[in-house]
Amino acid sequence: MPSDTPTGDAPDPFAAITDAPFDAALSERYLVYALSTITARSLPDLRDGLKPVHRRLLWAMRQLRLNPTDAFKKSARVVGDVIGKYHPHGDASVYDAMVRLAQDFALRYPLVEGQGNFGNVDGDNAAAYRYTEARLTATAVRLMAGLEDGTVDFHPTYNGEEEEPEIFPGLFPNLLANGATGIAVGMATSIPSHNVAEIVDATLLLIDNPHVTHDDLMRVFHGPDFATGGLVVDSAAAISAAYASGKGAIRQRARFSTGRDDTGAWEPTGIEKLGGGQWQLVIAEIPYMVAKGKLIEAIAGLIADKKLPILEDVRDESDTAIRIVLVPKSRNVDPELLKESLCRLTELESRFSLNLNVLDARRTPGVLGLKPLLQQWVIAQIDIMLRRTRHRLGKIADRLELLGGYIIAYLNLDRIIAIIRTEDEPKPVMIAEFALTDRQAEAILNMRLRALRKLEEMELRRERDGLLAEQAELNALLDSPARQRTRLKRELMALRKDYGPETALGRRRTTLAEAAPTREFNADAMIEKEPVTVIVSQRGWIRAAKGHLPLDADVKFKEGDGPAFALHAQTTDKLLIALDNGRFYTIGADKLPGARGFGEPVRTMLDIGPEAQIVAVLVWRSGGQVLLAANTGRGFAAEMDELLAETRKGRAVLATKPGVKLVVVREIAPEHDHVAVIGDNRKLVLFALNEVPVLAKGQGVALQRYRDGGMADAITLRLADGLSWAMGGDSGRTRTEKDLAPWKVARGAAGRLPPNGFPRDNRFG
Repeated sequence: MPSDTPTGDAPDPFAAITDAPFDAALSERYLVYALSTITARSLPDLRDGLKPVHRRLLWAMRQLRLNPTDAFKKSARVVGDVIGKYHPHGDASVYDAMVRLAQDFALRYPLVEGQGNFGNVDGDNAAAYRYTEARLTATAVRLMAGLEDGTVDFHPTYNGEEEEPEIFPGLFPNLLANGATGIAVGMATSIPSHNVAEIVDATLLLIDNPHVTHDDLMRVFHGPDFATGGLVVDSAAAISAAYASGKGAIRQRARFSTGRDDTGAWEPTGIEKLGGGQWQLVIAEIPYMVAKGKLIEAIAGLIADKKLPILEDVRDESDTAIRIVLVPKSRNVDPELLKESLCRLTELESRFSLNLNVLDARRTPGVLGLKPLLQQWVIAQIDIMLRRTRHRLGKIADRLELLGGYIIAYLNLDRIIAIIRTEDEPKPVMIAEFALTDRQAEAILNMRLRALRKLEEMELRRERDGLLAEQAELNALLDSPARQRTRLKRELMALRKDYGPETALGRRRTTLAEAAPTREFNADAMIEKEPVTVIVSQRGWIRAAKGHLPLDADVKFKEGDGPAFALHAQTTDKLLIALDNGRFYTIGADKLPGARGFGEPVRTMLDIGPEAQIVAVLVWRSGGQVLLAANTGRGFAAEMDELLAETRKGRAVLATKPGVKLVVVREIAPEHDHVAVIGDNRKLVLFALNEVPVLAKGQGVALQRYRDGGMADAITLRLADGLSWAMGGDSGRTRTEKDLAPWKVARGAAGRLPPNGFPRDNRFG
């Protein structure tokens, strides 16, 4: 029977349990996890710009001999090798990393060449790895160049069965060229892609002058060069400040353009002319990391929700090149306003966070500015150069040793042959007689008979002389930092030639263009500007007919109703509605119902009391003034800007009390300099406009004095033009009184009878 107590032979299962505080154990284990995430998963290495998963993918493809000139192989084969030999993680995450290396809209300089569906800029996923094929690009081969030259250390894989390089030694500046993004524990990295030619130019500047300033570097290193092109619209100073600290945000925008011209330059406006004065807006490039499909859905949503009323439609006409067509509501829409509105409301403008957080040569994370980052990369490349040089010197020394033995053999060929034929153990005899090393003797014994030619000796001597010269040059390189810098510069210039701005791959895609100051966003600017005729009835029904109709046009009203006010406006205008209780209301002309019916009561659109009556409707003009007067003869001038009401309840302007009503609301023309007032008693006064105060609200001052009755009407005029009024009847003629001196008095006077012929209703018209 099994015993409940451990026997002397079986180990105690509880012996391995240690007693430790929970918080200490948790923090210790979490620290291990955090360090693993930071150093072995999420942050790129400064020297080759790769995370471990990307490095292992490329290494596995190299082992499979997937060179640019070789045939493609299934992606499943690559993923299987990676997770089986080097990276024991999920196949989906490994394949996603591989797909990104092949997407030309994700990487500025792709490292994998894909065949099949590797996703698209619409945001669609790649096909399963059993359907796609891949191989390395020339850029990836350049990044891995020198692996066989002793330039980097190799370490065992996770199971100890294979070896993998710690970094890739190639000269290609992959960290800045392709960028990287990643989220670790407590830190993250976000590096945009850049133009290789500009990286090389900045590096050459740094090599020539280690004390070069950041501003000098930014004169040749202009900023991001995204795979999807577009525009960077931040100022040069803002971009420079971000790269100086290693942290910041880069504002990028879509490119509005219809294509390139004959010189290869982009057409800048994006406006495509159509027939009849119509036009449409075309987007040729979108911001980096923005999915085109979701972007178009967002724009379509704005149209459906009527949040962008100046936009009629959006169409995706893209093929291999992006072409998004935006159709405005009408040809009168301001294209720049449409662009600004789209950039504000959608991802046509986005921000890319710059965070140059990388692992240095000691695997220590840190945020670096542009200059220290380039300095450390140059140091790493010189170290790789020196390791390559020492490795080559070792190879040369080995070969020179063998060549020395071969030459001794040629000089003593007969004796060598005799020793080999007669001696049972020829190697010790040869070593003793000719002072050979063991390797030399072994090499002589392994020579083929066909190599025993006189010409071979000459070739060996020529090879030895060449190796000695190379050895001297490499030793000089090791001893001279100046030579090392010169060699690095020469290699960088060769790299620049292959990725220069004149090449298809090296041409800058992203344009650096500081945006104009952002317009203050105004929802009213979204209204399409169209002429309308505003009609208000006696009972307060309001409507807007399209176009500027004659103000005396025959318009139908409800039975018992009739015309009260008619005026011309634009849909972008705001209307001021004045009531006899002294309150002013504001309504947008675009909010008015159409003229197919009788309109709608103003009281249903605004909070107007049942007893109040409309006395005036006029178009708001920024900076304009109006003359306000009550039936008591008191009034003042008011700024139109002060009359705007922000709510349905309106704004109290002229103070009234029982029996006092607002009866006059007249817009004051800029050239007017006098006020004419007439009372119910048919007395007229004329005085200077500057005698009337400009108030925001109140009762005002006395404009005319009455013994009986009150004010009938008031108007402003230019004294030099005289006072004009309609003569009545159907003649349509007017009469003008030029000599107004008899009526010109001080404000508040009683006045005298108006000129002969003045209308009997005491209205100025």
